[in-house]
Amino acid sequence: MSQRENMIAAEQTSNDACVDGTMNGWFSEISDEMWPGQAMSLKMTEVLYKGKSDFQDVMVFQSQSYGKVLILDGVIQCTERDEFSYQEMIAHLPLCSIHDPPKKVLVVGGGDGGVLREIIRHPTVEHLDIAEIDGKVIEVSKKFFPGMSCGFDDPRVHVNVCDGIKFVGDAPEGSYDAIIVDSSDPVGPASVLFEKPFFEKIHRALKPGGVLTTQGECIWLHAELIKDVLEMCKGIFVGGSAQYGYCSIPTYPSGQIGFVMCSKPTAAGKTVDFSKPVRPPPVAPANTKLPPLRYYNSAIHEAASVLPEFARAAVEPYVVKGTGP
Repeated sequence: MSQRENMIAAEQTSNDACVDGTMNGWFSEISDEMWPGQAMSLKMTEVLYKGKSDFQDVMVFQSQSYGKVLILDGVIQCTERDEFSYQEMIAHLPLCSIHDPPKKVLVVGGGDGGVLREIIRHPTVEHLDIAEIDGKVIEVSKKFFPGMSCGFDDPRVHVNVCDGIKFVGDAPEGSYDAIIVDSSDPVGPASVLFEKPFFEKIHRALKPGGVLTTQGECIWLHAELIKDVLEMCKGIFVGGSAQYGYCSIPTYPSGQIGFVMCSKPTAAGKTVDFSKPVRPPPVAPANTKLPPLRYYNSAIHEAASVLPEFARAAVEPYVVKGTGP
């Protein structure tokens, strides 16, 4: 099987299996499918929550160095110390690249609220849907991660606890300017978010000129998966663009996470070039809970598509660059 098929076929990991008593209270993120032969470990000072939803194991602990940490099925989803790099980039790379200012946006997944927090910085957004399958993630995030879950407080946000694939499939054709898929790794309930039928539904739900950005894994570990997803997107977003970018984040595998970004062509045949922002970074409205941007700026936007040579050689044959405005 391919790397992508092996990941999708892998079994979910329990959170308890990742707590190593022999290391005196360390949590170790271990996955023989996603990152064989290595682990990311954080010192735990207190377990704040342990439970099981209808879909996955959920845990929150206080760490020694990274603040509170959210774990799903043994995998680090976010930490208070470094979550902003991922959340800012997955939101602002597409929303600062799209030709027309975005008005209607959909987030699939993203139950911690961090991506919502970043999208609501954009004043042109009038309507923001989120489709999150696991209501327990939203509940836990609102209790333990107010710095991220503040994204739910904006009146433009409409929360749908449901199957994200069905939500996208039921959307009228051409509904959204942007769709952002903030998914877990392709193991367990998130595996279907990396498959062709879902991407075809997204393509249908986007307006002409609309953009998709999805969590795109780590170029150090998942080059084959990234190539498969880009190749699939080229076949779906015909006449559009398909690009890859990345950011650094210490608590994700190998300290790096990427983004697959696609656009539909406009009526005039123009496509989005995700390596060139067309508007400045959004400014947090006054009298809000939103902190200043801490990772994203226009220079880091352009740098996100500049890959080291081994990565460029791996993904460039599958990239379709946009035309720009």
